[in-house]
Amino acid sequence: MAAYDSWHEEMQSAWLYRVLAGVETDGGKRALFNALAAAAEDQACIWERQMAADGEDVPTGFAPTQRARLVAALLRRLGPRAIRPVLAAMKVRGISVYGAAMPGHPMPTTVEQVGGRHRGVGSGGNLRAAVFGVNDGLVSNTALIMGVAGATADTAFILTSGVAGLLAGALSMAAGEYISMRSQREMFEYQIGLEREELAEYPAEETEELALIYHARGVPLERARELAAALMQDPTHALDTLAREELGLNPDDLGSPWGAAASSFAAFTAGAVLPLLPFLLPLGMPPVPTAASLAVLGLFAVGATLSLFTGRGALRSGLRMVLIGGGAGVVTYLIGMLLGVSLA
Repeated sequence: MAAYDSWHEEMQSAWLYRVLAGVETDGGKRALFNALAAAAEDQACIWERQMAADGEDVPTGFAPTQRARLVAALLRRLGPRAIRPVLAAMKVRGISVYGAAMPGHPMPTTVEQVGGRHRGVGSGGNLRAAVFGVNDGLVSNTALIMGVAGATADTAFILTSGVAGLLAGALSMAAGEYISMRSQREMFEYQIGLEREELAEYPAEETEELALIYHARGVPLERARELAAALMQDPTHALDTLAREELGLNPDDLGSPWGAAASSFAAFTAGAVLPLLPFLLPLGMPPVPTAASLAVLGLFAVGATLSLFTGRGALRSGLRMVLIGGGAGVVTYLIGMLLGVSLA
C-alpha cells in the first residue's frame, strides 16, 4: 500500500505541475514545470514496476484528491504567485521562481539580472492573511455574542452588542493595518531619501559599496565592480537596487495603506457577520443556537481552508479550529451566565 501511496503522490505532483505549466505565460517557467512533471511521471513509473514486482495490482488510472483539485482551481483563478504557501504545502518544487518563498539570494551575473527576483513579486501571504482575518472576526464576535446571550435573553440587546463588536473589531483592524502600512512606507521614503542624497554626493563610494556586497556573495571583485558601474549608469535603477541591497528594503512589498485597511475591514466583517445572521434575518429558528451552529460551521471551514497552507488533513484542522473557537464561545457563555445571575 505504501508503494501505491508513493505512486499516487508522484502522479498528483505531475498533474499539478501540468496545471502550473498551463497557467504560466513565461516560456522558461513553463518549460521548468513541464520538466518537473515529466520527472514525477518517471518516478511514478518506477513505483509501478515496484508494485508489479511485489505482486500488487498496478493502477490503471489516476484521480487527484479533492485538495489537489481545489489547489488547481486556485491556481487557475489566482495564479501561482498568490498561493505560493499553498503550493509549498503541497510539496510543489520550483516555486522559488516566484520570488523566494525559500531563503536564499542567487548572485546575478549580468546587469539585467540585478533586482530581477523582485520584479512582479506578488504578496503571497494575502490569501492566508484574509483567512486569518475572517477567523479573527468569527471567533471574537461569536465569543461576544455568546457571552451576552449567557447574560440576557434580550435578542435586541444581543444584536446591538454583536453589531457593535463587529464594527469595533473591523475598524480597529483597519486602523491598525493602515497605521502599520503607512509607518512602513514613511520609513522607506525617509531611508530612500537619504540613499538618494548619498548617491548624488558620493557616486563612486556608493558604486564601490555595491561592488563589495556582490563580491561578498561570491562574484569576483573585478566582475562585481563592472556590474556595479554598469548599474550606476541608470540613476533610477541604481537607487532601487541600492535600497534593496544596502538597506534591505523592497518597495514591491509595500502596498497601499488604504487598500490594506479595506482588506482587513472586509475580512474581519466577513467572519464577524456570520453569527449575527440569525438575529438579522428571519430564519424561523431560535437565534442563539442557530448562531452557535453557524459559528461551528464557519470555524470548521476556516480550519479546513488553513490546511491548504499547512499540508495537514482538512478534517483534523477543521475540528481543531472548532474546538479552539467553540471553547472560547462556551467559556464566554458561562461567564455571561454568571454575570447575568450576579447582576440580576
